[in-house]
Amino acid sequence: MSAIEEAISALQSGKFVLIHDEKSREDEIDMVIAAERVKPWHVATMRNDAGGLLCVAITNEISVKLGLVYMQEIMQNLSTVNPIFAKLSIGKSPYGDNPSFSISVNHRDTYTGITDVDRALTISKMAEVFKKIDSGGAEEFARNFRAPGHVPILIASKGLLQERKGHTELCVYLTQLAELTPVVAICEMLDSTTYRALSVSKAKTYSDKAAIPLLEASQLERHAKAA
Repeated sequence: MSAIEEAISALQSGKFVLIHDEKSREDEIDMVIAAERVKPWHVATMRNDAGGLLCVAITNEISVKLGLVYMQEIMQNLSTVNPIFAKLSIGKSPYGDNPSFSISVNHRDTYTGITDVDRALTISKMAEVFKKIDSGGAEEFARNFRAPGHVPILIASKGLLQERKGHTELCVYLTQLAELTPVVAICEMLDSTTYRALSVSKAKTYSDKAAIPLLEASQLERHAKAA
């Protein structure tokens, strides 16, 4: 079984996958789980073992059907109200990309929205709603979620890896390969010793110990080009 096949099998089974983007980019490892498989213990594991920002990545097609836009665009539009928003939204990240952040949400059945139970509910319900995006999903999203909330939404680029090679695109692409709803929860892995991103070598140790597949961006990029 290839590394990608192993990762696909893990996602389909409700297990984690680790994805490293590129050393020349963020050089970070994200802990990844298919949103439709998320349970509270998954959120607790990401909070304890990863420690970064827990987000949900979606396809560009879903965002269009929901009418969602990038936060950068929202801030630029708000510059007519307050010019500081124009200044805050200017420029790309140090690694060269525009941020993929959109709005953040809570499901309306949550309380504070931040607990493991609440975030798991928000994430799993997003997958449930987005799975039926063409049959009432957009209306259900507007009716059952509120913003701002505790789960940031990331919008993948329209062409996925052809346009951008961030974790948002890598993870959404992997869920598509797994034939799952293309909605995925991701969280950066941090190092409490160095206070930086977890290194690839430490991620490999964690991967081996926890029996979680570790993929490199280059593996997914080669697969996409060969498809």
